[in-house]
Amino acid sequence: MTTDVSPASPDKAALRKAALARRDGLAVEVREHASRRIAEIVLSLPEIATAELVSAYWPIRSEVDLRPLIAALRARGQAVALPQVTPEGLVFRLVGEGDALASGGFGLSEPGPDAPAVEPRVLLVPLAAFDRRGHRIGYGKGYYDRALARLDARGGALAFGIAFAAQETPFVPDGPHDRPLDGIVTEAGLIHPTGD
Repeated sequence: MTTDVSPASPDKAALRKAALARRDGLAVEVREHASRRIAEIVLSLPEIATAELVSAYWPIRSEVDLRPLIAALRARGQAVALPQVTPEGLVFRLVGEGDALASGGFGLSEPGPDAPAVEPRVLLVPLAAFDRRGHRIGYGKGYYDRALARLDARGGALAFGIAFAAQETPFVPDGPHDRPLDGIVTEAGLIHPTGD
């Protein structure tokens, strides 16, 4: 990973703000259609099809809506985990059909503390912006960076970024703690990261 960011490079906060504005600017119907297309693509990925457990997320604001995808995974007999934000970081917890979600920090709907904790090997990761190298900008707190580092240290994990194509940016500055994604899924298809 490179740690050199030229002084002319936009900072992550500016890139995040611009990408989220593009995402927020998508019409509701466009987001709904794109979310369905993204679900179709994700369900067709061999890495997803063979996973017993997939970590997803419950959408907030204008994020890609993974709720139909979560239902489809369960219908195929696959277990689904959702992240819970704790002071120590993300804890991934199993959620079943009809399980109540609790209101968490940052406006999230998340599993309660009594749901079984798991260590997923396949994760669908929300993001604000991404580039073709596989680098992402999250929401600025580093929760997924730390969670992926923890999972990688315990045997590895596949992380697929989930985004609308409008969230792509030419270059995401990265540092030593930033772990590239294994793929990014948008309504336009699967992006295989090019690396640095």
